[in-house]
Amino acid sequence: MSNGANHNTSATPTDFVGSFCETPVQETASDTDALQFKLSPIQHIYVHIPFCARICPYCAFYKDLLDRSQTSRFCEALVRELVGRDRRARRLRPSTIYFGGGTPTVLNIAQLELLRCGFHEKLDLSELVEWTVEANPGSVSARKAAVLKKFGVNRISLGVQSWDGQLLELLGREHNAQQAEESFRILRTAGFTNINIDLMFGLPGQTAIQWRASLEKTVALQPEHISTYCLTYEEDTEFFLRHAKGELRHDEDVEAELFEMTMAILENAGYEQYEISNYARPGFESVHNRAYWLGEDYLGIGPSAVSTIGMRRWQNLCDYRAYSDRVLSDQSPCATIENLTD
Repeated sequence: MSNGANHNTSATPTDFVGSFCETPVQETASDTDALQFKLSPIQHIYVHIPFCARICPYCAFYKDLLDRSQTSRFCEALVRELVGRDRRARRLRPSTIYFGGGTPTVLNIAQLELLRCGFHEKLDLSELVEWTVEANPGSVSARKAAVLKKFGVNRISLGVQSWDGQLLELLGREHNAQQAEESFRILRTAGFTNINIDLMFGLPGQTAIQWRASLEKTVALQPEHISTYCLTYEEDTEFFLRHAKGELRHDEDVEAELFEMTMAILENAGYEQYEISNYARPGFESVHNRAYWLGEDYLGIGPSAVSTIGMRRWQNLCDYRAYSDRVLSDQSPCATIENLTD
């Protein structure tokens, strides 16, 4: 999955009291802030789907190995949390929806259809301009791409990470370069005209020649958007432990060189750098991610998902089984809360 701002992280659960949960609101906000909180529609929704066919050793987002016996129940819980006894649905008027993970495309056709029906039946989607789904190469099929298109999805973020076989193996990715290219072409054939390709640099042993080749290969495919993330060694990952032991090393000078190369190659190819790690052809900047950077309100659905509305920020618990249990028994899945300062 992407290392971008999809706002799901690990957290230590505590008692939660929050306005979007089925619990009383703490009287901490000003009258004006509270009034705005009650009246303003929420225009951005993030949905976290934590399932992965394999756990990547560098990824610090909440994820778990795919368990087919749990996925349908989990999808039912997502829809239940979304509508929040219908009181919540009346306040949602999304202009963007983002399905991140994990790997949303590991869900099967029936589960995707369940989510499609739930979102279309419960939400007013008349103002929706961007619906993004993250996908891993190898988990994309022509049939699944067609379902996503029917879903109303109009943007795909494809987690290629590298076009080099050895680096893909190092990263623990399931796909190879051929599968990544096939997945991209399947999405194009299905009619997707807004595709992002995720790439990573600063990998252990990665050379400037390898990185240049990955950039040039990506540019040749002509995606509308390219995300390039420098590897970071996050706690609670296998890479972090290996880095601490000295098995994996990074060189800031090399990373800076690769970053400068990225800017030069992509800007020369017609991509505008509109965020540190993100490049887009004019008109294809991610509307959803820019909402985060601009401080707009957003609602997070699913385990570990974060919401920020007004001056209040909260996060759901990071356990999809416990999350499903709570939501399906009409309990709040919220785990932590903080009141923000200016």
